[in-house]
Amino acid sequence: MKQNFDKDYVLNTVERILNVESPTGYTKDVVEVLKKYIDELGYSHSRDQKGNLMVTIEGHDESYVRGVSAHVDTLGLMVRSISSEGHLNFTVLGGPILNTYDGEYCTVITRDQKRYRGTVLSKSPSSHVYEDATSRKRDANNMYIRLDENIKNREDVITLGINHGDIIAIDPKVEINPSGFIKSRFLDDKISVALVLGVLKYFKDNTLKPKYTTKVLFSTYEEVGHGMAHLPSDVKELLSIDMGSMGLDLACTEYDVSICAKDSSGPYDYDMVSTLIKIAQTNNLNHAVDIYPMYGSDTSAALRGGNDIKGALIGPGVHASHGMERTHIDGVLSTMSLLSDYLLEEEL
Repeated sequence: MKQNFDKDYVLNTVERILNVESPTGYTKDVVEVLKKYIDELGYSHSRDQKGNLMVTIEGHDESYVRGVSAHVDTLGLMVRSISSEGHLNFTVLGGPILNTYDGEYCTVITRDQKRYRGTVLSKSPSSHVYEDATSRKRDANNMYIRLDENIKNREDVITLGINHGDIIAIDPKVEINPSGFIKSRFLDDKISVALVLGVLKYFKDNTLKPKYTTKVLFSTYEEVGHGMAHLPSDVKELLSIDMGSMGLDLACTEYDVSICAKDSSGPYDYDMVSTLIKIAQTNNLNHAVDIYPMYGSDTSAALRGGNDIKGALIGPGVHASHGMERTHIDGVLSTMSLLSDYLLEEEL
């Protein structure tokens, strides 16, 4: 079915939520923003004990319940310790490519919500001083946070209120280009969150109901593997919307919706994947069917959590994942079309 999605709404939404810090384990601020979007669309919502946000949409057939998930948590860092010089040593949240963090600006968020700016640096940060400035390994043992505060030692940092376990959020560097490219850290998975909201808006604007009652789940711990490990008991199948992998022998591009047949957690439900491929083919969507070699999703977590469901995974192609990510509006719109048609089932 030909849809008239509100592209500007999706682009404005993704820019807004990308600029709200939400490293995994610290998602309360972005969830509050999402609740406002959902309220504006007129849907009700609830949260579970983990902080996952759920929107229930009544379907024509209420005897069967589908789940759709996208995750709001991102990669990030956490204060591991404070050195005698007042530098912050860190541990990673999720699996960032730390080479790309070297030189990036960041915000340290304390338990009492104080915010301090800083920079992620190599412990050999100057080519005029260190022979290994270019060769030193970029990992958590060889990098640190330089705070933009007048500090001389560990005690000065503690006086600021910074302590072990504080969140460190990396600047996303959002850029949306006239050529249709969307560049930012953490498109995984905030671009999917925005496009799901775009589909909900499309349904509301056009007074559409999905074929089956649908629970839209915005998860908060996907990057550490247990986002949707527990589902509402009435959900019978889960479709995760997450970034499509690119590179090596994968077919997906930034202009496509990627349909994942298998990732590191194993194959997805054969019938669901086949249905998604058929929808994409019938509606002439730019799409690719791929195997993700080093990847897991909310559906993976749900299956490992023992939920009795069918599961699948789709998403827009994203280049340079867990680094400086980029996608294109064409891939976003193709993903929205596939999701919409899957929920409506008008073209099967």
